[in-house]
Amino acid sequence: MSIFEDIRDHKTDVSLVYQDAYVTAFEDKYPNAPIHILIIPNKKMESLDDITIEDEIYLGKILITASKIAKIKNINESGYRLITNCNKDGGQEIPYLHFHLIGGAPLGPMINLPKASKKIINEN
Repeated sequence: MSIFEDIRDHKTDVSLVYQDAYVTAFEDKYPNAPIHILIIPNKKMESLDDITIEDEIYLGKILITASKIAKIKNINESGYRLITNCNKDGGQEIPYLHFHLIGGAPLGPMINLPKASKKIINEN
């Protein structure tokens, strides 16, 4: 069982922000911005590669929940990001689909790739 399943099932103490039948949202233990909330589907999916058409309700609920939380946290007008990482090269560290809602300060450029990666992207 993963840490996110324990959080979803209230087996681990976290600062819960929101939970319903489809999603769970909680404060990130190691925030990268003043507001950093993780939003997970209550159905375990390892990554975006594992979603099916039957999962669209979970993904829709994640987006609606992110928007609601951004309004509650007063970052909707100044701006925020909703990020998910997919697999190793995408930076995914926990094999459970999750989204990072971050904001509360200027976030800077969207992505800062190493120079070698930028060269490969620009050549394609």
